[in-house]
Amino acid sequence: MQPLFSPPWWSRNPHIQTILPVLTKVPQLPLQRERLELDDGDFIDLDWWAAPEVGHPVLVLIHGLEGSASSHYARRMVQQCAQRGLAVVVHHHRGCSGEPNRLPRSYHSGDTADIDHTFRLLRHRYPQSPLLAVGYSLGGNVLAKYQGEQGSNSLLSRAAVVSAPLELAGCSRKLEQGFSRVYQRYLLQQLQQKMLAKIAHSPVPALPDAKTIKQLNTFYQFDDRLTGPMHGFSGAAEYYARASALPLLHKIGRPTLFIHAADDPFMSQSVIPNTSSLPACVQYELYHHGGHVGFIEGGTPWRPKFFLERRVLQYLLEKDNVDPL
Repeated sequence: MQPLFSPPWWSRNPHIQTILPVLTKVPQLPLQRERLELDDGDFIDLDWWAAPEVGHPVLVLIHGLEGSASSHYARRMVQQCAQRGLAVVVHHHRGCSGEPNRLPRSYHSGDTADIDHTFRLLRHRYPQSPLLAVGYSLGGNVLAKYQGEQGSNSLLSRAAVVSAPLELAGCSRKLEQGFSRVYQRYLLQQLQQKMLAKIAHSPVPALPDAKTIKQLNTFYQFDDRLTGPMHGFSGAAEYYARASALPLLHKIGRPTLFIHAADDPFMSQSVIPNTSSLPACVQYELYHHGGHVGFIEGGTPWRPKFFLERRVLQYLLEKDNVDPL
């Protein structure tokens, strides 16, 4: 039985837990890119570290908002998988692999069709290999929603969901409060720049003009005017209600681990499920500390050590248990 996650004294602050991993240098291993052409004329990119041997598992990483294979958590996980000889592939959301996607649409927190496309391809290509997945933040909500939608028909043998905004409306409100507004501003600037580039390259009459986009200063405003309408929702309220994974957790039918930190500056308490209603195949771990996709468990501020890769791979590969709080 593994010990509980407990951060060192110097990293108990949630913002240190959230920001320091982003600033910590992690080697970028050479990855091989594969482009998947989609039926709607768009594409998604996969970045591979080795293909699986026959019968050996393949792990799919699903990144968060405006993340990629270069995100700190993806680099660390790829590094750990390489050391174990585990095949791993990063599934990029549309437009997140360094090249704009072709269509006016983008990606969003409830879009499970693209990861389903990737999973089906991998299942067809490697029929004897167990298929595993880990989703981070937005990618975690997408993965959790997929698991709930598919139930026992999920193509995954096991999955892990880290720091996922399972109830989007509450998380949107949380990011308008206190220091969390710093994270909101940082992410919104990236989204605005990407959207401005998109409409400059190919104007979309249904979307706001550049001046309006620059004035969308909260996630709710951005999702109400852009994310929602671009993907078939009437606005932010409908988008949040239909894209949140929380209402679907009771339908999960394949082993799935959830990891949350109670001090996550991106999350409200509304993301925490009623554990008594979760199916037996779901393991939910809520820790007092950890920040957002942080979970520094040791080392020094200059060379921190992390809990997530150890815990996630333990669950996915070794099937051991760990006691949550």
